[in-house]
Amino acid sequence: MDEVAIRMQTTETLTRLAVEIQPPVARLRLQNPPLNVIDIPMMEELGAALADIESLSDVSVVILSGSQKGFSAGVDVAAHTPDKVEEMLGKFHAVIRSLVVSRKVTIASVHGHCLGGGAELAMVCDLVYTSELATWGFPEIKLGCFPPVAVTALASLVGHKHAADLVLTGRSITGKDAAHIGLASAVPADVDLAHAVQEAVERLTQLSPAALAITKKAIYAWDSIHFDKGLARAEKIYFEELMKTEDAHEGINALLQKRSAAWKGK
Repeated sequence: MDEVAIRMQTTETLTRLAVEIQPPVARLRLQNPPLNVIDIPMMEELGAALADIESLSDVSVVILSGSQKGFSAGVDVAAHTPDKVEEMLGKFHAVIRSLVVSRKVTIASVHGHCLGGGAELAMVCDLVYTSELATWGFPEIKLGCFPPVAVTALASLVGHKHAADLVLTGRSITGKDAAHIGLASAVPADVDLAHAVQEAVERLTQLSPAALAITKKAIYAWDSIHFDKGLARAEKIYFEELMKTEDAHEGINALLQKRSAAWKGK
């Protein structure tokens, strides 16, 4: 398939994603209002778009964004049910792995809510810019679950104590605090986020795409070994241990039924 056909395919029949390709930049905007929840159709569209973009020789930078109200409030809770959870994690982690191994420089631009799977999606991008007032967090523990990508990679970004604090308590922090611990680069309130991202794009597009791709591979050479093994291990624990607990099912059902969870400790 030639590059023109790829561009046409990438932008057709999308319902959860807006794609704009203007070489050397491709822009992917999540669009599942009101909270940009990442459901299985969005995962499929992201996976297909990233695969297509990876094949475009004249694109060297990929920008991932949401709306002014929020980057993403996370993965669809309804997809965590026993009949869907394996498919959901498989498709979502395929997107995460695509971002990690991409030869393109990836940039996340974060406004508003950036939670759970949304925060995982943003954190694996190479460069992360966030508004100071954005809300970051990994609230899965409140559902009796855990975020596999975050438990695998968050400590390498922010340190073990910060990672444990965020994952084990499920608390939220501001974009300013996220930048303070190394999860992102905060953009001051008086600076336009889009302008800050554009400045980064302009710096990157003045450089050699080949050198950027190879340098990115070298930067992640050590971490990628641990990430692949760690995520596979986290998935195994999720399926074989967590999803066999009564509390995991209770937490998900409680949220879907809009009631407080009644934990049993088993």
